Formats: sequence, C-alpha cells, structure tokens
Amino acid sequence: MKKIASATLIMALTMPAFTAEFITIGTGSVTGTYYPTGGAVCRLVNKYKKETKIRCSVESTGGSVYNIKTIKNGELDFGIAQSDIVYQASNGQKGFKDNPVKKLRSVLAIYPELFTLVTRKKAGIKNIMDIKGKRINLGNKGSGNEATALGLFQVLGINKKDLKLAGILKAGEAPDALRDNKIDGYFYMVGHPTANIKDAANSVPISITPISGPKIDSFVKANPYFAQADVPAGLYKGVNTPIPTFGVKAVLVTSTDVSEKAVYTLVKAILENFDSFKKLHPAYANITKKSLLDGLSAPIHEGAKKYFKEAGLL
Repeated sequence: MKKIASATLIMALTMPAFTAEFITIGTGSVTGTYYPTGGAVCRLVNKYKKETKIRCSVESTGGSVYNIKTIKNGELDFGIAQSDIVYQASNGQKGFKDNPVKKLRSVLAIYPELFTLVTRKKAGIKNIMDIKGKRINLGNKGSGNEATALGLFQVLGINKKDLKLAGILKAGEAPDALRDNKIDGYFYMVGHPTANIKDAANSVPISITPISGPKIDSFVKANPYFAQADVPAGLYKGVNTPIPTFGVKAVLVTSTDVSEKAVYTLVKAILENFDSFKKLHPAYANITKKSLLDGLSAPIHEGAKKYFKEAGLL
C-alpha cells in the first residue's frame, strides 16, 4: 500500500498540471449593451472550455474608465470600453495624463456606440444647448459617459454650473430617475437598441435630443476616434425620426500581462461562430469580420494579431 501511495504521489508531482485558466470580462450596467456583449463573448469561449482549459466569466462594472483602470491593476483580464477612452488611456491624455496605461492592448472593435441624450418630452429640450438650467445626468465617476459629456461641454462652452443638477447616477439607474421626475435627461454612450432606453420610453414619454451643429462637426473632426451617425428611427416608443449625433466604437481591451493563448482563444471563438455571435444582440446587426479591426485606438494584442493573420484579415 505504501509503495502504491508513493508511486501516486510521484506521478502527481511529475505530471504536467492541466489547470484551467480563468478570465474575467468587465462590462457596464446590466441594462446597457456592454453586459450582454460580455455574456455573449463568454458563452462562445466557454463552448470550447474542455479543449482550451479556459473559463470565461462576466462582471457588471462602472464602465469604460473603471474597466481600463482595473485591467491596469491586474484585477480584470478583459474589459469593454469606448474607443475614445481607450485612445486617451493608451496615449496618456485627459483623465490618464498622469497615468498612461502603457500595457493596454486592443483585442477587437465590436459595434458602434452613439452618444445619446434621452430626455423627458415635457422638459422641452429640443437641442443640446437647451440643457442649461435642467437636471441632466452626466454619468457615474469613471464612466465614458461622464468623460464624453465633459469633453462636449468644453466645446459648447457649457459649464456644469449651468445645469440645475449635474447627475452622477450609473446608466442603469437613469431610466428610473427619469420616470420619477428626478432628472430631465441623461447622456448615454451606447449601442442601439438598448433595454435601458426602451425601459425609459415605456414608462414616460421621451425624446432623443439631436447633438449636431458646426461646433459638433469641429469636435468630431478634432478627435479621430469619433464619427457622426444617427440613432435610427423606430427603435424606441415615440422616437419616429432618425436623430443625428456622434459616436465611438465599443472595443474589447486587455493587457500585455494576459496570455497570448487566452486572447487568441477568445478571438477565435468569436470569429469561428461569427454568424451566431451577430444574432446575439441587435447592436451587432451591421458588423463584419473586417469591421472588428476598425476603431482600434490602442496597439493590438499579439494573441489577437496571430488569429487575425491566420484568418487573412490582417
């Protein structure tokens, strides 16, 4: 018996360890588009967990800035973030001036996100300048919503003090605040359609306010990660015409500390199930395999590069 026990112990010590690698994707509010996107990616990665020994889980977080900072600290492996925030983090600009994230790497650009101003119809906010004197939610500290809103204010000459209230609620809390008449409107950088704005439109008459004009044109031209687009008509109750605004890409990012194998496996899982992936959310309707490489505003991770080269896309 002793001999058998000793032999078992020796085998256990000398055999290579086939331990699973656990990866976590940071997303955003559960009613936004980041959270189901993280879930969709993890489902595809976990489909191959027996072969790859990689397990994927998703976490609801405070959004873009939070995800990038948490990746930098090694607490998250992947995160979804706006391409403008990715650019600023990678290049040490704006909120990352003192702390550039040199290890930040792009994996793929998923879908377009549009900066959307959702308002109570009764508030009478017909254009972006009408927000002066109103109760507007800018977004929680450390969100891409807040960062983009403040950048926009600078260009328009609007000060936070010009608002009756500058809200700091998370995106997921904004529809209830709108319904309960605690705010007149909220900014949200999001892929459309989203359950968040559907919830708002189903509980109170809403408008989506155009964000357009010469100053917006200049703002978009000055920032290479922005592009102008319309929120399509007919997605939300009471919004029957296309609404002009601007947007970014939702980019999946990681760190140089994350293994080439993990990143390669994730990209492969999405690309090899691309038609199924596209059906997982309406925001993915118009994406193509090539568009996954558009709007990457940080260097691409070696693991992603390897798969895109094999697939003939790089």
